[in-house]
Amino acid sequence: MSKKHLKEELDRISHLFIPHQIGNGNDAWIVRGSLTSTASLDDVEYQLRQSPFDVQSFIQGTEVTLVMNIHDEPILFSIPAISKIHILLFLATVGTTLLAGSIMAGGNPFSTFSDLWKGLSFSTTLMMILGFHETGHYIYARKHGVDATLPYFLPAPTFIGTFGAFIKIKSPIHKRKALLDIGASGPIAGFMVAVPALIWGLYHSEIVNITGEQIGIQLGDSLLMKFFTYMIFPTLLETQDIILHPVAFAGWIGLLVTMLNLLPIGQLDGGHIAYAILGRKFDRVAKVAWFMLIPMAFISINWLVWGILIMLLMRTTKHPPVANIDDPLTKEEKRIGWISLIIFILCFIPAPFPS
Repeated sequence: MSKKHLKEELDRISHLFIPHQIGNGNDAWIVRGSLTSTASLDDVEYQLRQSPFDVQSFIQGTEVTLVMNIHDEPILFSIPAISKIHILLFLATVGTTLLAGSIMAGGNPFSTFSDLWKGLSFSTTLMMILGFHETGHYIYARKHGVDATLPYFLPAPTFIGTFGAFIKIKSPIHKRKALLDIGASGPIAGFMVAVPALIWGLYHSEIVNITGEQIGIQLGDSLLMKFFTYMIFPTLLETQDIILHPVAFAGWIGLLVTMLNLLPIGQLDGGHIAYAILGRKFDRVAKVAWFMLIPMAFISINWLVWGILIMLLMRTTKHPPVANIDDPLTKEEKRIGWISLIIFILCFIPAPFPS
């Protein structure tokens, strides 16, 4: 950042802080000065939270020191070099989701290659949901100057063809606001794709009469699923069921993935959000959330499986510390946490795969 940018920031807080000495060293501006009579250091820190600088503040007696780290503005929409592993994993996941979607649609792609395209609608929808989810994380990581990789998609020989996707955070997240934004952006972005996919798919789904023979996989309902089902099929009888269109099924999976990611445990997206909102109180909440999975296993064994996977992958329910976790959040920032909680409640499925 140039001295011009520094001057603009100091002018912006001139009603709070009077600079006496400005120096430069170790890629940072060092500004020493004093507070105005009605200002506090908290006021200065709050104003500088939207600064393009990474600011650290110190006070000794009446002298205040601001260390304003210089870094380039993150370029949000630049496309970094894409490694071969990203491309191979993406193409492999497209292939496995096409296979899964084709089989779901009644095709046999192993004997008739053209049947593979029957899985196109399912594969495209699911890849978009996963892609938007991870791109949300990636964009906000870049916005906050956090080094992150492009999404890694995970192909899998499962009935949906994938284990999901993830990005890898390669540098520490120093700011509470950054942790909140990065954590919440993925679930919100994925949710915004999954909901219209679910609605469109429900409109194109098929109603069948229930017989003694089970058709397909039985799926649990979230509040959102119940609402859309009632709105689209208001005359659905207890003796009838819905065969989901592949796009609707992909939307249902999107809501399930969103719900699981929003569990307030460890380094799940919900863990990032809850830690950013609750600060030091988070550890207790995370432990309670994980132990709640045990009684939930009596409703669906899936909860026990997910609880074990969380502990195997993360080894702990705690979240890595963030330096300024005690800094206050604004009402607008806290609203992001409330939105995430509402999405979690709307997507929550007590028994995703009833036995």
